[in-house]
Amino acid sequence: METSPRKRREDQKSIQSNEPKTTSLQKEVGLLSGICIIVGTIIGSGIFISPKSVLSNTEAVGPCLIIWAACGILATLGALCFAELGTMITKSGGEYPYLMEAFGPIPAYLFSWTSLFIIKPSSFAIICLSFAEYASAPFYAGCQPPVVVVKCLAAAAILVITTVNALSVRLGSYVQNVFTAAKLVIVAIIIISGLVLLAQGNTKNFENSFEGTKLSVGAISLAFYNGLWAYDGWNQLNYITEELRNPFRNLPLAIIIGIPLVTGCYILMNVAYFTVMTATELLQSQAVAVTFGDRVLYPASWVVPLFVAFSTIGAANGTCFTAGRLVYVAGREGHMLKVLSYISVKHLTPAPAIIFFGIIATIYIIPGDINSLVNYFSFAAWMFYGLTVLGLIVMRFTRKDLERPIKVPIFIPILVTLISVFLVLAPIISKPEWEYLYCMLFILSGTVFYFLFVHYKFGWAQKISKPITMHLQMLMEVVPAEEAPE
Repeated sequence: METSPRKRREDQKSIQSNEPKTTSLQKEVGLLSGICIIVGTIIGSGIFISPKSVLSNTEAVGPCLIIWAACGILATLGALCFAELGTMITKSGGEYPYLMEAFGPIPAYLFSWTSLFIIKPSSFAIICLSFAEYASAPFYAGCQPPVVVVKCLAAAAILVITTVNALSVRLGSYVQNVFTAAKLVIVAIIIISGLVLLAQGNTKNFENSFEGTKLSVGAISLAFYNGLWAYDGWNQLNYITEELRNPFRNLPLAIIIGIPLVTGCYILMNVAYFTVMTATELLQSQAVAVTFGDRVLYPASWVVPLFVAFSTIGAANGTCFTAGRLVYVAGREGHMLKVLSYISVKHLTPAPAIIFFGIIATIYIIPGDINSLVNYFSFAAWMFYGLTVLGLIVMRFTRKDLERPIKVPIFIPILVTLISVFLVLAPIISKPEWEYLYCMLFILSGTVFYFLFVHYKFGWAQKISKPITMHLQMLMEVVPAEEAPE
């Protein structure tokens, strides 16, 4: 009979990344690339779209800047909770293995289901649509670009990004670094220009900055929704812990460096906007960053839409790079089609998972309604963010034996959980929309698929999926992870 310590060691190994050497994804991501993934994924379309929405709900400069800072604090607290989870459970897949360990297979499956069909592809689609709008704007000065042009450009962006990430981990990481550097250029241009204007005495718009404020619970929640959309991506590095070199050191370091850097940039960028625009002018602007460039950088204002396009491409690449790993882990655990856990023989990447993710995202761009997609995304995302952090609290009591290289004070996950509940319920109470009901029904429908295809594994379902898997395996030159070459 095994001794208790041995049992504990084996139990702990069961939730660590314990696959044989030949099954492992390549450890190609270092600290710099990790920081770039966080910064590159967070700073995307949000900071160029959300300022207008945040201001419209706060109605004054002062509360607007406070909301931006509060969103940064919440993102940092959430990331610290995820850092504990990520170093305690070192499997790729982000929330998936955390929910599996804390609550069992059903919540974990529902997260995979929701992420695969709602959270990740809708986010990818929103970012690529934003890229398409900014990239096409210079060619349609004074008018809105045609919808067909925007959608085709967004689909092309999805195709290119998916291809790059399916070909090589190293190539995807390199693209991330390059576009992160490019986006930091436009962020630096806006911030430095704003500080210069501030030093020159352009502070009129900051006088009486709380005048006219009419805050309500509903308005605050909607302001947070839009602000947090700009911060989304704070948990992305947890999706690729198996590919992160020295994760116990690099995961918390990348979070501690990356998210405060983004928060400081966002606040300074909003300050820069208000040095040249009043609150009314900002609300009337079709594209805040472009208006800023026209007023400050003319005749070189063309650099703004160009670098904003770079920024959104970097965010989309970071989303694709990490989301493909979520699908890969779900397939490996038997919660999705087995072929989604296969690895490319030539490139050692989860190519089937990445390609499938790209197809779903392409379907999402067909309706092309960015606002409804943001609501759809935020509702589902914060439901599972809160549930995951609640799982951290639960495991403090149920899994005391697990090693925790980083451990946050218990009040932090409690606070994040309570805020998540507020963010999920407040928009429904303040302004009920059909997309919230559709989203909840779609999430719950995942339980039907779980019991039919995962729990009971009906024979007819296996007969249908097996030939599909074999055909795709030959077509895409992929093999199960355990058969992948070193």
